[in-house]
Amino acid sequence: MSQKVLLNATEVNIALHRLACQLIENHDTFENTVLVGIQPRGIFLAERLKSLLEGEYKIKNIQMGYLDITFYRDDFRRGEKTLEANTTKIDFIVEDKKVVFIDDVLYTGRSIRSALTAIQSFGRPLEIELLTLIDRRFSRHLPIQPDYRGRQVDAINDEKVKVCWVENEGEDAVYLVNK
Repeated sequence: MSQKVLLNATEVNIALHRLACQLIENHDTFENTVLVGIQPRGIFLAERLKSLLEGEYKIKNIQMGYLDITFYRDDFRRGEKTLEANTTKIDFIVEDKKVVFIDDVLYTGRSIRSALTAIQSFGRPLEIELLTLIDRRFSRHLPIQPDYRGRQVDAINDEKVKVCWVENEGEDAVYLVNK
């Protein structure tokens, strides 16, 4: 197995700042916007963005939650591997709010489709946007595209994009892994 660095720590940081600025351009004070990290890996990106928006850009009172999509997946109970649920933590209503889904990698689009179904349990959003650090653009099974992307990657199907966060893996980096 070999791996190639797609983004190093400095490049991840630059992408995070760019994404934060794009969010500010479209959502200003975030008074009618909520951030929703998609479990399990989107929460690291969501937390990092929230921290940047509040710390560096002085945006106050950002509402953020975590959404578990396990039981909404179309492959639930289909494979041999048992899927384990994560925590959903949304302590606000999304009714008439702008929701920004946040995930680390957009691959087939199936996770986002699941998130679209799952979020309805918390109200009817005014609109939904998608922010992703990595967009694997030629791998889509569903017509889903990100509104905000850190980097677009052309990877063939047997290659995997691995996003590492300092909070979880001890480093900020993105790798293209050949199986």
